[in-house]
Amino acid sequence: MAARWVRSAAVDDALGRHWLANPDPRGRSAGAGSTSSLYAGAAGVVLFFLEAAAATGDRTYLDDALAGARRLAATWREQRDPTFYHGRAGMLFAMAETGWATGDEEVHEAAHAVADGLVRDVRRFDDGAGWTGDPALRGDGGIVLALLHASGLLGVSAYEEVAVEAGGRVAALAVPGHRFGGNAFPDLPVDAVTPGFLSGTAGAAFLLARLHGVTRDARFLTAARRGADFVRTVSVVTDRCARVPHHLPQGRRLHYLGFCSGAAGVARMFHELHRVTGDPGDLDWVERLAHGIVQSGLPEHTPPGHWDVACLCCGTAGLLELFTGLYAATGREPYLAFARTLAADLIGRAAGDEEDGFRWYQAYRRLRPEEFTADTGYMVGAAGIGTALLHLAATEDAARDAASGTTGGSAEYSAGGGPRRLILLPDNPFPAIPVPAAVLREGDA
Repeated sequence: MAARWVRSAAVDDALGRHWLANPDPRGRSAGAGSTSSLYAGAAGVVLFFLEAAAATGDRTYLDDALAGARRLAATWREQRDPTFYHGRAGMLFAMAETGWATGDEEVHEAAHAVADGLVRDVRRFDDGAGWTGDPALRGDGGIVLALLHASGLLGVSAYEEVAVEAGGRVAALAVPGHRFGGNAFPDLPVDAVTPGFLSGTAGAAFLLARLHGVTRDARFLTAARRGADFVRTVSVVTDRCARVPHHLPQGRRLHYLGFCSGAAGVARMFHELHRVTGDPGDLDWVERLAHGIVQSGLPEHTPPGHWDVACLCCGTAGLLELFTGLYAATGREPYLAFARTLAADLIGRAAGDEEDGFRWYQAYRRLRPEEFTADTGYMVGAAGIGTALLHLAATEDAARDAASGTTGGSAEYSAGGGPRRLILLPDNPFPAIPVPAAVLREGDA
């Protein structure tokens, strides 16, 4: 149903296909990004249709994805922003995944061209290499993760080499990822510090933990620990719960729950540290952050750090991604139960009908709660919400098949072929083939 509404927003031209942010003539878009971006535009919608094709076996979804990816391949040079969520690095990710899924040479070659361009465009600052000067995931950090992904999927070691070099600049910061208000965040005071994921310390620490996992270079782990220690220090910890301030010092009592600036994103950072080091203290913090979300009263109540928002970036779908991933990583049933509760809430909030499909109206901008919008995009709308629901369905199917011994060892990227590979963004630390290890052990027994 989400795909039906997104399809109604399709616009075809000689170069391929893109999608309107909101095709409803009576509705409004949040205006959260360009028509090509991963965050709110075609690159993210392409990922959704790739996943829909894999989940259903319906090749028409693959046609949708390929039409969008071919337009990205034809137009990526027009995008001046190099970043992951809003620019060329996100387009690279979408095209690389489409080339992998379809074998389309045009898209595959364009992905190479974008990655080559990012390597050529790297700048040398006084303190190291980068592109934007912003170490956070919304800046250089996201580009580094995209190049690491491209290095593996496209098989070019030079992409990883540049990514590691740029990561060295982030590692050299006293507390990685600090960004202040003013030009960086015009809605925040000039002296504000953001410990969150997409725009702050936790995301930079995630990046550094990932680089340590790739290189085993101790400087990356040391820097990641500095970032994680800062997040621990400023968080509020009570009764097995942890909550992270949105910004300091003014927003110390405002605790977001979502991916971009709240507990769901910070939990990813601690899980990545646990994944690459095995330190149980990091897993303890993942559990504290997750428990804080469960104890917040969601979805029956909307605390100040969540408000009335459904999308992947700052809403319920982002929490669903967290708890689906936690179950896939641990096999703990309470995580799956809460993921189902969140999914039921999302489905219940959907607007639309059988003919038009589903969309989600939400107060995307917390500071303008009276402004309700609906979008088609990945991080801000129906494509991302649909993706989160597909990930939960795939995880449940994989766990059920593993427990019954019917997986047959298959991990094909196709419907009906056993556990399928999910398309997880490179800042997602959870299993891409979501068969919980605990369930597999039970099945083997």
